[in-house]
Amino acid sequence: MNAALTRFRIAAYVVGVGLLALVLVAMPLKYFADQPLLVQVVGPVHGFLYAVYLLITFDLAVRSKWPVLRTLGVLVAGTIPFVSFVAERKVVRLARETAPAA
Repeated sequence: MNAALTRFRIAAYVVGVGLLALVLVAMPLKYFADQPLLVQVVGPVHGFLYAVYLLITFDLAVRSKWPVLRTLGVLVAGTIPFVSFVAERKVVRLARETAPAA
């Protein structure tokens, strides 16, 4: 379970940073400076990484036996800027609270 949680944490941060780069850097350059190249690079990379995030999150959800609504909420978190960071913190806190005492 710790490995799945670590994979999730890394994926959440990578997807969150990628989405912020897309929304706060690449898209303004495309629309305000007529420079679409960064969107053409960062967009597909973020899309691929989001697909990986979905798989990793689903794996963690199955291992942790999350309810469907929690799973869907965390899956959607990678599509809204900054929310993947919030979701990551909540998932880690919940995992630590529900983890069996070692």
